[in-house]
Amino acid sequence: MVKELVFSITGGLGLFIYGIHLMGEGLQNAAGDRLRRLLKALTKNAFLGTMVGAGITAMVQSSSATTVMVVGFVNAGLMTLRQAIVVIFGANIGTTVTAQIIAFKLTDYALPAIAIGACLYLFVTKRFWRYFGLFMLGFGVLFLGLNIMTAVVKPLANNPGIQDVFVQFSKNPLLGILTGAAVTALFQSSSVTTGMVIALASVGLFDLQGAIPLIFGCNIGTCVTAILASMGTTISARRAALAHVLFNIMATLIFLPTLPFYYKIIALTSGDIARQVANAHTLFNVLGTIILIPLSGLYAKIVTKAMSAEK
Repeated sequence: MVKELVFSITGGLGLFIYGIHLMGEGLQNAAGDRLRRLLKALTKNAFLGTMVGAGITAMVQSSSATTVMVVGFVNAGLMTLRQAIVVIFGANIGTTVTAQIIAFKLTDYALPAIAIGACLYLFVTKRFWRYFGLFMLGFGVLFLGLNIMTAVVKPLANNPGIQDVFVQFSKNPLLGILTGAAVTALFQSSSVTTGMVIALASVGLFDLQGAIPLIFGCNIGTCVTAILASMGTTISARRAALAHVLFNIMATLIFLPTLPFYYKIIALTSGDIARQVANAHTLFNVLGTIILIPLSGLYAKIVTKAMSAEK
């Protein structure tokens, strides 16, 4: 019984992660190098840079991928730190799209999506439609994995011992933030952590008070990829990675004292816990960006001062 449970959860999680990867790969290949050209061309304006960061991240399904791309541009001297910062702000918004998709609970369409996607990818030769098929295949695999995970953990929602463990996340927001950060750092994807939280909340293992701190934490944990990518690069590239880290830490510190009020606001956005979790993820990043984007110039100076050039 335990073996079956472990294999079902890990297998479902594996499909879920692979689905996210296929979706991103499909859209990225369908768009080709246009994403990179667009990123370089439209980042001189702070608002446009934010929108481009959000749009590209929504397409590649990974804020880490966008941030790594930005770190590479800064390292090559193709983008200034201030330009990089506004794209990173947008990337944090774009990564919430995956959670919004998951919250639609489209598990009934998993197998049809896999069938359509496989046919397009295997039998259509035109580049765009072939890679759109890969996206559809990933979409179906994601929801198939999610369906397996939720089906397996649903009976656990009635287990008093399991319930007590998850209740601790509601009582201790700091524990939730640290756990969310650690799990996301492990998987190097906030989308994976958010999807897991949505799945567990949907079967009653998490309430809103337990889920939101985990979401805050996953925004911090996703910065690990950018930090790793910046190692051995120029000081400007390392500053871009630091800007990503500081944004999520600062946003978390801003929201943390207002958690009771934030719970009430999110509860008003939907009557469905899965949608509430997705909305909490989106609103956190949107409001954080709205607060910090007018200060992007000052923010760049703070990051520059925090990581001064070696003498």
